[in-house]
Amino acid sequence: MTNLGYTLSSEEHGPNDLVQYAARAEEVGFDFLSVSDHYHPWISRQGHSPFVWGTLGGVAQAVDDVDVGVGVSAPIVRMHPAIYAQAAATAATMMPRRFYFGVGTGENLNEHVVGEHWPEHAVRLEMLEEAVEVIRKLWEGDNVSHHGKHYDVENARLYTLPEETPPIIASAFGPKTAKAVGSWADGLWTLGPQDSLVEKFEEGGGGGGTNITQLSVCYAESEEEAVQTALEHWPNSALPGELAQLLPTPKHFEQATQMVTEEDIREGTIITDPDPQTHVDTIRQCFDAGFDYAYVHQIGPNQEDFFDFYEEQVLPELE
Repeated sequence: MTNLGYTLSSEEHGPNDLVQYAARAEEVGFDFLSVSDHYHPWISRQGHSPFVWGTLGGVAQAVDDVDVGVGVSAPIVRMHPAIYAQAAATAATMMPRRFYFGVGTGENLNEHVVGEHWPEHAVRLEMLEEAVEVIRKLWEGDNVSHHGKHYDVENARLYTLPEETPPIIASAFGPKTAKAVGSWADGLWTLGPQDSLVEKFEEGGGGGGTNITQLSVCYAESEEEAVQTALEHWPNSALPGELAQLLPTPKHFEQATQMVTEEDIREGTIITDPDPQTHVDTIRQCFDAGFDYAYVHQIGPNQEDFFDFYEEQVLPELE
């Protein structure tokens, strides 16, 4: 079996449902779970944004062997990296050698809520590198004081630590970022079968770690139904450029996504074809591109039909 995962979409489901979906995904045969870390959903129609670290406690008790990753947190503004260090260490303790800490430069949507200035991307990338430095220092279990350009830590020590610290996987959507994070990350986290990003990550010094990518799908009985569901629940996927990183509220995303049409969804990155071979082929492309894990995000409320479809028609073809 390839390392195929399932997305626990915090933007679309409450914490209790997410815990139930985690157990169901493991039962179906998925090898990996990724849970998103949001303060807001992209649009209000999605309806949820539970605190991911609380949800992870439930997930840890609901699954036995499946790997779990946060995909991804931005440990730079909303909470101090010393707090993320404690949260991730606790999650890794509850899921020994099965937890992956995904990190990235974040979105204004989730980070502006504490009233801090939202820096440009180059500054956020610099902040992220320093934040990871702080986290790794604390994971060594020593008393840490750190006085850097962006963060201060005074006499902090983590007493609950896993036997093995989790890998820190850095998010990147473009070649410059993929190359930059290659110098310090344990792996790459991105979207789609982008072999060029893997190459850039390795060019920057990354390699031998864990590379993870997500595919968005909307399974329904017909492609037309899938396109309509995706347009209703996940139109943000079709927004161009850096809008996803810069718009501050769900209301702004709702205004921007008024421009998104059914044709944009059809021509975009979401898999809406109900033919299982389309799903199998796209997943295989991810592994051929050099990714160790590929995971699928089923858009919309109909998760059970998706689980049945993958259990009966997709997963057996990937064995």
